[in-house]
Amino acid sequence: MDLGLSEEQELLKNFARDFLEKECPEQHVRDMEEDEQGYSQDLWKKMAEQGWQGLIIPDDQGGSGMGYIDFIILMEEFGRALVPGPFIPTAVGGAIALMEGASDEQKAQYLPKIASGEQIWSLAHTEPSARFDAEGVELEAKAEGDDFVLNGTKLFIRDAHVSDYMTVVARTKSGGDAEDGITLFIVDSKSPGVSFTVLKTIASDKQCEVKLENVKVPKANVIGEVDKGWSLYERIARKATVIECAYLVGLAQKDFEISVQYAKDRIQFGRPIGSFQAIQHKTADMVTDVDGARFIMYKAAWSVSEDTDEADIDVHMAKAWCSEASRRVVAHGQQIHGGIGFTKEYNIQLFFRRQKAGELAWGDGDYHRELVADALEV
Repeated sequence: MDLGLSEEQELLKNFARDFLEKECPEQHVRDMEEDEQGYSQDLWKKMAEQGWQGLIIPDDQGGSGMGYIDFIILMEEFGRALVPGPFIPTAVGGAIALMEGASDEQKAQYLPKIASGEQIWSLAHTEPSARFDAEGVELEAKAEGDDFVLNGTKLFIRDAHVSDYMTVVARTKSGGDAEDGITLFIVDSKSPGVSFTVLKTIASDKQCEVKLENVKVPKANVIGEVDKGWSLYERIARKATVIECAYLVGLAQKDFEISVQYAKDRIQFGRPIGSFQAIQHKTADMVTDVDGARFIMYKAAWSVSEDTDEADIDVHMAKAWCSEASRRVVAHGQQIHGGIGFTKEYNIQLFFRRQKAGELAWGDGDYHRELVADALEV
């Protein structure tokens, strides 16, 4: 595995950092916490102009045709800037889901509009049970004529309230193996019977409860095969989990930088607080966690990109480590800042709160450690 970035990747990383420092400053993040939509259409259009929504979509389908690792590099910069809004849900529920399992006709219909920024997507997967395994999928889809009728509730669905379409994970057959009978559907978010409630969260992001009541979905909107969608969902989840890790790494890196600068600037007892051993040890722990998280995250990203036999366990190890390492980093950041770190007027609390959302997304450390143990057959 080559840990170095190519010249093109360095250009992407540097341009993304400069762009987001200008277009997504701290005040924008704060404003979007209070905004009902949770994202700026102006910033969305500017990102589309850079080709970011279509970064990993093939050239012949309107995208830039870049690789998964390139997208991970971009996501790390998104984490540094705490970029709010439906970019990641659109990439996961739209571009990745369609590229992994859609028919040629579905790809031709939707991918160019995702790449251009015309459509916003979300992935409706988790339910009130908050489980990530197949047994957690209870939303029912029954075949009726040329349609399926969907009934059930999805929970903690990011930015679903502003989506044009959702990729919905549903159960089309019950009994026997829980993984048998899962089907993925393209659902128009404006369909009769679909309703959204934006939840209050510690991160002040836009996670939604999505209710589907007798929602008719054409059979042509099935992604992949009926009853055989679990393996497709697992491929989507694998890529989405590493994307979340990349966001957490970028978030932790910026939190560390802010905290180190504060330790140098804050004078107490006639000297910078960074001169005290207790603070020095915290910063040492922070940089160790950040660099360790970055390494294990890129190892997982490489494994997923190359579809290696170790990809699953690498992803589980990365999410377990990045979830808890980033939590330690932001906790140290709060402690270094003291009381001011917990006030909403100061920027460090933004990272603390967003970390918790990322830690829980796609399963926390305990969940992924169990999966690592399963893979080790212990």
